[in-house]
Amino acid sequence: MPQTSIRHRPHEDAIALVLGSLFVALGIAFYAKAHLLTGSTVGAALLLSYLTKTGFAPLFLLVNLPFFALAIVRLGWLFTLKTLAAVALVSLFSRLTPLWIEFGHLNAVYAAVIGGGLFGIGLLILFRHGMSLGGVSILAFYLQERYGWRAGYLQLGADMVVMAVSCLVLSAEQVALSVAGVTVLCLIVGMNHRPGRYAGAN
Repeated sequence: MPQTSIRHRPHEDAIALVLGSLFVALGIAFYAKAHLLTGSTVGAALLLSYLTKTGFAPLFLLVNLPFFALAIVRLGWLFTLKTLAAVALVSLFSRLTPLWIEFGHLNAVYAAVIGGGLFGIGLLILFRHGMSLGGVSILAFYLQERYGWRAGYLQLGADMVVMAVSCLVLSAEQVALSVAGVTVLCLIVGMNHRPGRYAGAN
């Protein structure tokens, strides 16, 4: 029996925006403490800043511009504005989280797994409410909506490229743990965000 698609209400989108951003910001706190690197355009901009000595902010904007252009043309202004709101909230919460929580001791392996899990859950929440965190996740969201390609596995492929380049600036152990975290992230999205598995509409 086919499922009936139920559109999300504005207050549900707002709650998802806040909670998804909080999950991601907490994942960032774990990664920052363990000195790990995530993927997508955040990781790409960080690597470029290490290699070129240019500030992170302009590089992050430059790397994201083609993806936001895609979002406007193919996914619409609503998706684009929601994604901009998510990016802004993650930026805010990532600054506030160290004021809310402090790590006395953190095992790097645990940080990689739980941090990747928090990234994945946060991104999954945002995806299911018609938003993303910019960058490659916009392309992955579009390709899944348009062609049914699995967003999590597309994200994994792009993140592995960033991880490969990170070998230039990170130790082998840091790269391995970062890859483990990215794999956890992408498995969560890949297993749980696919056409027909979730009936909520944007």
